[in-house]
This record gives sequence, structure tokens and C-alpha cells, in this order.
Amino acid sequence: MRAFLATSIAVTCTAALTLPLALPAGAAPATTAATTAATGRAAAPAAAPRDAAAGVPGSTRSLPLRPLRASARSAAPGTQGLSTRRVAPFSLVGVVWDDPAAELHGRAQVRTRPAGGTGWSDWQDIRTHGDDAPDRGSVRGSTAPLWVGASDAAELRVAPEAGHRTLPSGMRLELVDPGEDSARVRAARAGSGDPNPPGGLAGSVSSAVGSLLGALRLPALGGPAAARSDDDDDVDDSARRPPGSRSHVGPRPAIVTRAGWGADERLRERNFVYTRTIRAAFVHHSATGNNYSCAQAPSVLRGIYRYHVKSSGWRDMGYNFLIDKCGTVYEGRAGGVAKPVMGAHTRGFNGNSMGIAVLGTFGNANPPSSAVSAVAQLTAWKLGLYGVDPRGTTTLVSGGGNRFRKGTRARLNVVSGHRDGFVTQCPGARLYNKLGTVRSSAARLQGR
Repeated sequence: MRAFLATSIAVTCTAALTLPLALPAGAAPATTAATTAATGRAAAPAAAPRDAAAGVPGSTRSLPLRPLRASARSAAPGTQGLSTRRVAPFSLVGVVWDDPAAELHGRAQVRTRPAGGTGWSDWQDIRTHGDDAPDRGSVRGSTAPLWVGASDAAELRVAPEAGHRTLPSGMRLELVDPGEDSARVRAARAGSGDPNPPGGLAGSVSSAVGSLLGALRLPALGGPAAARSDDDDDVDDSARRPPGSRSHVGPRPAIVTRAGWGADERLRERNFVYTRTIRAAFVHHSATGNNYSCAQAPSVLRGIYRYHVKSSGWRDMGYNFLIDKCGTVYEGRAGGVAKPVMGAHTRGFNGNSMGIAVLGTFGNANPPSSAVSAVAQLTAWKLGLYGVDPRGTTTLVSGGGNRFRKGTRARLNVVSGHRDGFVTQCPGARLYNKLGTVRSSAARLQGR
């Protein structure tokens, strides 16, 4: 009977895997998700939503920047931006430009008006250096995205740094509306999972198939000696794990799947890209700011996802996992949470690694202890699957970056900060200083 059930599950999973996991973006039903008519507040925007014709929930508006006069709000020579502009509601912003190899040497600041309100926010900095990126294949240069909350007007200024008189050509302000939470997203946030799980299979198959079948939240599993059972098909990596390593697999934390946070699979490229193994975990902060609630985290993820794909031109979200301020773990880039999915998070070291982003900005703010604990739990499990001790060091070959030239064999901590592989402030000094705690906690969870 056990063999029969295993065969039945395998057949079911194989059949599911033969189905297309995503439609091409252009093949989506031709319905609109624009919110202008619903609110009645926005004047006609300068550019139509990029996805209005594709019927993809949410929208992205792209507004070209213009030179600002030196008298405009004390703008420095060479400054570009947008004067006060009323648009349809959005919640996340960023700046993109034509040449992905060009760097923005300058300061970008934005202020926004809450949707339906009259007051304006203070000027907020947008992180201008695009440290999180694929090793190749970017379509556009881009800043980090910034979460501003539901807004219906924006003003932007981008000033060149001293010694840099020009800015990249073709700069545009991206206004991202992540769309509304669906009932499924609300169910995942409440921890109830799918209201109608299909025969109990969803929690035991790979996350790609699980999402297809309707799984919204993978449950936490086991302890160091029982992190998975022999029948747990969510992990199909036994061939990659060194003999004897399974006793050091930490307990899997609960993980909200892409379906659980509302990822529209029509946005990303259909195929998955894998690396050979996982030797290191790079910890990031998303630099999207700390002005979000845990209930808003799925919307923040949808905004980042849309910005990475539609604005920056990446194949999918860059991070493999994301963690909110309450310690909830989310599946990032598609392909299976236990698989060695190739991310786009640490330029030069996306191979044989995974990227974990804590939602927020932690240069001057302390990361919540719940988020730090979640990073430890996640690394204890995922690194354990590949027989890796989180307290150790590893050697990775650089694909090329500003800290290590292409081909350099870099000796790094298994649990590293983004700044260890690339010259950047990420993951912020306050989060970076917690990585020692992460390493020791993760090793303890692995039973070491």
C-alpha cells in the first residue's frame, strides 16, 4: 500500500509538472486592473499602466524625468525629476534608466501624498546603487525600490554627486501598484492555508507544484534529527546531500508560498534556473523602508516582484526568500524552496548560494528580533539540506563584481552579509552586526 501511494503521488506530481506553471504575460485575459475609475481621485496620468491591456492584477506606471531648473526647490545643476504629479494610486516607487551597466552617481529623493489625503510625506531617500542584480541579463539599470504606502501623488528629484555632472540617460520614475490582497492571501496571512486543500497533497510536494495545487503556506516541520520524513517530497535533494548530513538539517520554518503572498505567475519567465548546490547564504535588507505593517508584507512583496520583473527587466524576483518584521518567511524566486534556485541578489555570487532579504532598512534601525530568529531558522534548514555548517567558511568563484574580480576564489563566511561579496552598505550595519548571532543560533538548531 505504501508503494502504491508513493507511486500515485509521483504520478500526480509528474502530471502537474507537465502543465505550464505560467502563461506568457501577453497571453493573459484582456481585462483591466486600473484603479483610477474606482477611486475617482486621479487625473489622467502621463503614461497608461504598463499592464492595463494584459489584465495582470496591479499596475506599473513609468514617468520620464525632466531637467529641473536650478530655482526649483533649490535644485543643483544637472538635477532631474518630476514636479508635483497627481496619478492613480501606487504604493512603491523606484527609478530606472536605459543602460543596465550605467551607475547612478547621485541622490534620489521622493515625497508622496497619502491616497485621498492632503498632506505630504517628508522627503525620503531612494537607495541609488543597484547592488542586488543578476550576474547577467538585466534589461535596465535601477535603484532599490522604496515602499511608500498607498499614495496618489509624487514629487521626485535626482541630483548628481559632486564630480559627476551627468546622470544616466532615459531615467524614469516607476510607480507600482501591487494590487489588492486576495482571499487566498488573507487566508495565508491568517495561517489557515488553503480553505480547500486538494487531498492533503499540497504540503508534501515541491513548492512549485504545491503552489499549482493551491498550497498557501508550508507548515513548519520537525527537529534536527527529523527535519523531514522519507516520504516528504517537498525535499527531493538527497542526491546532493553528503552522507551523514541529514542529522544536521534544522527544522523547516513555516513558509508562505508565492501563491500565499499573491504572486502572479504570468509576470515572470516560465522556466526555472538552478545552480549546482548551496554553499552560502547572503543576508540582505530590502532597503524598502520600515514603514509597513506585517499585514502589508504580501503587498510589499508583490511590489518588489513587479518592480524587479516589469521595471528592472529581471526574469523573476531576485531574492530566494524574504522575511518580514514579524518573522514570517516567504518564498521568493520560483522553482522550489528546497531546490538550489539561481537568484539575483549578490552580483558575482548568485551561483551556489541563496539570498535572504529582511524587509526593511537597517542602517540606523535595529532589525526586529523575530526577523533575526527567522533568518537563523531558515539558514539552519536550507543549509542543512546541503550538509553545510552555518558557522563555517566556504569558497565561491566570483562571476565579477566591484569587490572581487571575475574568476577570483573568494573565501567567505557561509552566512555572509551582502557587503561581504559586493561593496555596498547592505544589509545595513545594524542587521550585519546580528549575523554572528544568526550563525550560532542556526548551528544550534542543526544540533551541532
